[in-house]
Amino acid sequence: MNFDNIYLEEEITELTETKRILNNINYQNIVTCKNYKEIFNPKNQNFRIQKLNPSIILAKKKNNFVLETPKNFTIGYKKNFYFSHMFNCIFDCKYCFLQGMFNSPNFVIFVNYNDFIQEIKMIANSTNEKFCFFSGYDCDSLAFERITGFIKYFLEHFKNLNNAYLEVRTKSVNIDFFKKKKVLENVIIAFSLNPQVIIDQFEIKTPNLEKRLKAMISLQNNGWKIGLRFDPIIWIKNYKKHYRDFFKKIFESLDKERIHSITLGGFRMPKSYFKKMLKIYPNDPFFLKNYLYEFEQSQKKEKYKKNAINFCLDEIKQYIEKEKIFL
Repeated sequence: MNFDNIYLEEEITELTETKRILNNINYQNIVTCKNYKEIFNPKNQNFRIQKLNPSIILAKKKNNFVLETPKNFTIGYKKNFYFSHMFNCIFDCKYCFLQGMFNSPNFVIFVNYNDFIQEIKMIANSTNEKFCFFSGYDCDSLAFERITGFIKYFLEHFKNLNNAYLEVRTKSVNIDFFKKKKVLENVIIAFSLNPQVIIDQFEIKTPNLEKRLKAMISLQNNGWKIGLRFDPIIWIKNYKKHYRDFFKKIFESLDKERIHSITLGGFRMPKSYFKKMLKIYPNDPFFLKNYLYEFEQSQKKEKYKKNAINFCLDEIKQYIEKEKIFL
């Protein structure tokens, strides 16, 4: 990718990680700033227009390197944490909550990776209990790997953390690095998946289902554990047929023994984010329809949502043991 502008916090201009990342980027100009929030946080930015030509912002994260997940958010571990080495994503999924969370689509990369690692090690070394650390919730963990080197850096540290597991969440097929790396049993490469009809309508700029499936098969053949993330389930016309055929294709193509876990969830979002996205897509049928499902008090609509999740859950249980499935 080529970028017109790179914004750079003055404090990190001489850091080794900063220089390494800059060497991986094609850009026209560097603009320095005291704090990335000067560029990233101002209101009244047009998210959709900026998305056409986003910039990169290199910054230093000051706190909250690792945060505990909500209580019921787990893939089988009692203690779960998440962290964000980056804000925003090169993909453009219509349902993505980041459009409601952030004022800007510019990519923020926090270059002080070691601070993240040190906090992860501190948590992991506090007890012999097993922990899971999730990446890829404010970005896509793999899509920017050629620029960030995030995976390469973190895997070097996780290989020595016997009680810490890393989930790498992605829609990307940028998996070449894993093919050259020794398999780590405490790393799960988790793919967000939906039927192709939904990818076509809602997951703009993402690899198609065939490419994601090919990447998962390749990773399994190389010995890596993968996770399947059916989230969000999107309610469209004839959704039962689309999802039934989709699950059949997925589970008949993959080695079930190398599937670490499966998560399943419906479309959901904080109301403040959704209101913001309605302004971005004022006449879009998807948002108007899902706004009703998400926020109107209607037993009929809530029952429809629950039935859709239960339908998908029943389909998945035909292919894999229920112990690997998490809602």
